Amino acid sequence: MEEPKRGGNFLLQEQSEEEGLVVQCPCSHYQHTCGDVERGLCSTSSRPRGSSSAEQRQPESGHVCHWEMNCGIMSLLSDTAFEDPWSSFFMDVLSPLSFVKVSSVRMQGLLLLFFAKHQHLPFVQILSTKSTPTGLFGYWGNKGGVTICLKLYGYYVSIINCHLPPHMANNDQRLEHFDRILEMQNFEGQDIPNILEHDFILWFGDMNFRIDDFGLHFVRESIKNRCYSDLWEKDQLSIAKRHDPLLREFQEGPLLFPPTYKFDKNSNNYDTSEKKRKPAWTDRILWRLKRQPQANPPTQRLPAPHFCLSLRSYVSHMMYCISDHKPVTSTFDLELKPLASAPLITLIPEGLWTMENDMLISYSLTPDFLSSPWDWIGLYKVGLRHINDYVSYVWVRDNQVSFSDGLSQVYFNTSNIPETEDQFLLCYYSNSLHSVVGISKPFKIQPGSLAEDPLGEAQPHL
Repeated sequence: MEEPKRGGNFLLQEQSEEEGLVVQCPCSHYQHTCGDVERGLCSTSSRPRGSSSAEQRQPESGHVCHWEMNCGIMSLLSDTAFEDPWSSFFMDVLSPLSFVKVSSVRMQGLLLLFFAKHQHLPFVQILSTKSTPTGLFGYWGNKGGVTICLKLYGYYVSIINCHLPPHMANNDQRLEHFDRILEMQNFEGQDIPNILEHDFILWFGDMNFRIDDFGLHFVRESIKNRCYSDLWEKDQLSIAKRHDPLLREFQEGPLLFPPTYKFDKNSNNYDTSEKKRKPAWTDRILWRLKRQPQANPPTQRLPAPHFCLSLRSYVSHMMYCISDHKPVTSTFDLELKPLASAPLITLIPEGLWTMENDMLISYSLTPDFLSSPWDWIGLYKVGLRHINDYVSYVWVRDNQVSFSDGLSQVYFNTSNIPETEDQFLLCYYSNSLHSVVGISKPFKIQPGSLAEDPLGEAQPHL
């Protein structure tokens, strides 16, 4: 196993006290240049059902973050050896809000990050991360997609960030790459259904679809007069959806904002360069919900679905001028009834913890959980950035002292913990599931005499 790495990915939800879960999902794609980095952003937030209006304005979960980054050799080598700057930046911003980096995937210039609030970690299981290059006949990752597949409270969710081929004449190639990315999301040898059987697919990125037929002057005049309906009819993605039944299953909000490409940098003027590229809606956010079975006979009522999503807004943000693209955001309401309501592991720190004694941790596990010799329990400060951000840890098997009636106990050495007024959390990490499967409530450790760890053990690895 390799040394744990420090990095990041997407965000989601707050569990309701009632049957379901209400999630607000503002999703955005933001491509621009800042120094030598091009980047994009997609974010989600949620609130418990029945919360007050003030609480509703407070994000309760999720940020999908994606960028088109510098993919030069030196940049890639630097990000391999060290934390990439955007993962670090978003962890710095989001960790004070209780968001934890759960997963990440990068392919050259594409980066996708997944974050979740720490109380939801036991219900977020990362199943797969995948890169699908489509450039240079599938051998080069300057074009293609990156995917995170996960289970969220028992539901299958896939998040795809893509960069499709540019230029007006390459529409057929764009559609081929779209299909290829979708076809390559297979999970052979894993107990994961086909991606088209997933409950929710969120697909966004620089899709590079253009506006057919109309000339530059007509398009610009239509934009100036806010007459978008004629342009919608000639939008390549809209045309493709009318003819492709599978693509038609991916929904999109109405394009009520100006085309988001191509602008002169540091201005709100469409391209005035020699090429004078025709404006287009290149930056798009699509989603697809799992097909619902048809009632048979037709008069029979189906049970109410447990996973419902509705669009609240789909807008661009024209005030940002540091790119030749403008950012786009969508906001959704996602309501679901959790299929998994109890964590696989329940952690209980026993008694009063101090910094001068070995302490006991009790935990219980569900009958269907299979432990591994490489499972470990980490001690974290509240406000952790990611799962490797532990203060200390114990290997579960090596430190187990008792087991009876489904309740286990392990010793935890606290002598190497720095004295602080901060609160702490315990997380149980399952090596076989590659996920946190249990988390304790916050608690404090009382000050005491400190001592060096005489064993100098190696850190746990993911």
